[in-house]
Amino acid sequence: MAASKRTIVIVAFAALYVIWGSTYLGIRFAIETIPPFLMAGARFVLAGVIMYAIAWSQGITKSSWANWRTSLIIGACLLLAGNGGVTISEKYIDSGLAALIVAIVPIYIVLLGWATGMAPKPTPIMWLALVGGFVGVGILFGPALRFSSNEARHPAIGISILLVSSFIWSVGSLYSRVAKHAASPFLTAAQQMLCGGMLLLFVGIATGELRRLHPGSISMLSLGSFIYLVIIGAVVGYTAYIWLLRHCEPAKVATYAYVNPIVAVLLGTLFAGETVTMRTLIAAGLIIGSVALVITAQQLRSKAEPPVSVALEPAD
Repeated sequence: MAASKRTIVIVAFAALYVIWGSTYLGIRFAIETIPPFLMAGARFVLAGVIMYAIAWSQGITKSSWANWRTSLIIGACLLLAGNGGVTISEKYIDSGLAALIVAIVPIYIVLLGWATGMAPKPTPIMWLALVGGFVGVGILFGPALRFSSNEARHPAIGISILLVSSFIWSVGSLYSRVAKHAASPFLTAAQQMLCGGMLLLFVGIATGELRRLHPGSISMLSLGSFIYLVIIGAVVGYTAYIWLLRHCEPAKVATYAYVNPIVAVLLGTLFAGETVTMRTLIAAGLIIGSVALVITAQQLRSKAEPPVSVALEPAD
């Protein structure tokens, strides 16, 4: 690999690790004074417009209705359910904890891929990793069930939302592997962001978030975080991801799935005062270690049995 390309690869991986890991903290700050669904919806609509402009600059703007229908389905699974779930969950749990729960997506994908016949049966070592991952989630979830009615934050609610939304994200990720997309990855991203963003806005309006939106009360921290999520989190992060998929092995790119939670926990501790208990560290070790083992096992599969791709941008 040429030195210049190696440098670009290093920068792209650094962007993927740090940017996508930081979006969890960005979401927490953004929803402090902006209603969650409206924030997420506006974020992806704006990011979709930018990605569409990139596709237009490449001379690719035409797409069939079938591609738009596919984008609507994927946008509903990945952005409305997946990212929307992450966003609303951070009303109840810390950003670092949210990142740890979302890290189980590769585990969901392996199980769903096997159940649907899209991937071979997990090997014994993968089964061990899958069990370890869910044990880690159980360690986090157990104490969360014991809370009083007057607590400001209800971790059981946030964790439950993430377990469901991560499952739906995984379903959408598998569907995206067999669905027909537009020729340009940037146009595909734009369509998915626009569809998902509009769905998020609709849910925000339907749940009465417009009444809770007070532009004059939006803090500079929330506004700055929103801009960061649009430009850096969605556009720059996704562009780095697309570039890496074209120039590196997918299994290597998938390492962000267990690096992002580490980054999110560190940033949450440093800048949001989130506490990390020994229970959280043990659970994090189990979940992240399990995901790393699953991805490594996928990488070692025979070329005749390609690994299940791990599509994960729950915060993006």
